[in-house]
Amino acid sequence: MAFRDLRDYLKALESCGELRRIAAGVSPVLEITEIADRVVKKQGPALLFERVQGASMPVAVNLFGSIPRVMRALEVSSWQEWADRLDFFLEPKAPTSLLDKVRTLPKLAEVAGIFPKVVKDGPVHEVVKTGDQVDLNEFPVLQCWPEDGGRFFTLTNVITRDPATGGRNCGMYRLQLYDRNTTGMHWHLHHDAARIFRDTSAAGRRTEAAVAFGGDPATMFAPAVPLPPGIDEMVFAGFVRREAVEMVRCVSVDIEVPARAELVLEGWVDPDERRREGPFGDHTGFYSLADDYPVFHVTAVTHRADAIYPTTIVGRPPMEDCYMGYAIERMFLPLMRKMLPEVVDYHMPFEGVFHNLMIVAIDKRYPQHARKVMHGIWGLGQATFTKVIVVVDADVNVQDPAEVAWRALGNIDPRRDLEFVTGPAETLDHASAMPWWGSKVGIDATRKWPTEGFARPWPGDIVMSPEVKAKVDALWSRLGIE
Repeated sequence: MAFRDLRDYLKALESCGELRRIAAGVSPVLEITEIADRVVKKQGPALLFERVQGASMPVAVNLFGSIPRVMRALEVSSWQEWADRLDFFLEPKAPTSLLDKVRTLPKLAEVAGIFPKVVKDGPVHEVVKTGDQVDLNEFPVLQCWPEDGGRFFTLTNVITRDPATGGRNCGMYRLQLYDRNTTGMHWHLHHDAARIFRDTSAAGRRTEAAVAFGGDPATMFAPAVPLPPGIDEMVFAGFVRREAVEMVRCVSVDIEVPARAELVLEGWVDPDERRREGPFGDHTGFYSLADDYPVFHVTAVTHRADAIYPTTIVGRPPMEDCYMGYAIERMFLPLMRKMLPEVVDYHMPFEGVFHNLMIVAIDKRYPQHARKVMHGIWGLGQATFTKVIVVVDADVNVQDPAEVAWRALGNIDPRRDLEFVTGPAETLDHASAMPWWGSKVGIDATRKWPTEGFARPWPGDIVMSPEVKAKVDALWSRLGIE
């Protein structure tokens, strides 16, 4: 049964020793980050700070801060189980027998029940503040790092509507706290919400937005997922949790938000207004530089009477977002295989901060196949920003950096096997030639074939014979070697 909300999830974590309550008084300015960072680096438990200076709400952090914990949050027992579920969703097959029909019925019912359901009211409306009652300074918003431009809301679900289709978009964007009722809105150029903002602004209208915090863990996770355009993140959350997300209408804007969220900010973004935002200690491990961004004007705040403020910190990896990124990697492998069937596995190491490095194992079938895969990945949504792609053969374990480095460094001739291209770059890539565009490189680290112009013999791996290994296994206990 799906987690109902954040507190349901926290209760489950506490019952298995995965939550620590912090009773000591702490400051939201730098101190919570330093404590949480030490815990995250050790893959420690989720933390609930019960006494935060200057605020009445407790702060929850590190909710997704390990691979087992993020799997628990998404209620995934194995990635193969997830792949099997997603395979039916992506490519349902018509039943061919009565038994097939019986087996298919629960899956069909599951798919039918994933669409968001609007309800009349929800816990997030227990407290409603509008107009002059709004004061964002009452919330325990963190300043994470010393050179940050201020305090930032982080673990957000920013919800907007496409003016052309009316479709909902959810994204996880930081908001710098400016004053009692305004924040920054950190929409990158390539984000779907930035496109919605541009389209709405072109029509001469303000962009209405709502920012939700909390809810069940799948709903909190969904805004971080790079779904194809037009796919509602709340539908995805419903699919993950096998149950519809209940939504409730906002009090001051025409948007629905998760009914069981902890806190919601409602308001609008002006087409022309910009304000300096940042710097911000980002997930790259570097400060993203200050720049001018749109401004979010908060017209209403709603929250639970005993609200918990969920947040996350980012910085030099590994951090909590690394484990969220790993889950996204595993969840999207089946989809990657649908689009590029030759892909056996792929991995984005934590140190590559998602968009700097992707290692891909392929079932190589023809000359220059690796280059076809590189360009295919550079054409896939958010993967277009991948700065370095390393393509290896199917028998390479992409989850083992040592094996990948050994294979890649041994298999390449740099002049022959490096493919340089120019294209869009991640906004946070501080080394790109220009903002938003720069160069990328693909490395063909597969074995080279004669049909690729390689005329020399290709050496085999050094591997001991099975017979000798078995003989030594039998002798091992008598050799006196620990």
